[in-house]
Amino acid sequence: MAGWRRTEAKRDGSWNVQPVSSLQAVKSYVCPGCSLAIDPGIAHVVAWRADALLGDAAALADRRHWHNHCWRIR
Repeated sequence: MAGWRRTEAKRDGSWNVQPVSSLQAVKSYVCPGCSLAIDPGIAHVVAWRADALLGDAAALADRRHWHNHCWRIR
């Protein structure tokens, strides 16, 4: 699942999306889509705004980890 960062257009703007493979996933996160845990070892994506008003640094600081399914149906 690991791959290159890509930009996706969603209803609320453009997003940078970076896949995280199960081998790269070493920490636990809470998915903002379903509020459930993304446990270590679970492949997922990290997303942050590509068109943030406050700039790239602020957008990167606000990045969130999402389950793949939750991000797809977002």
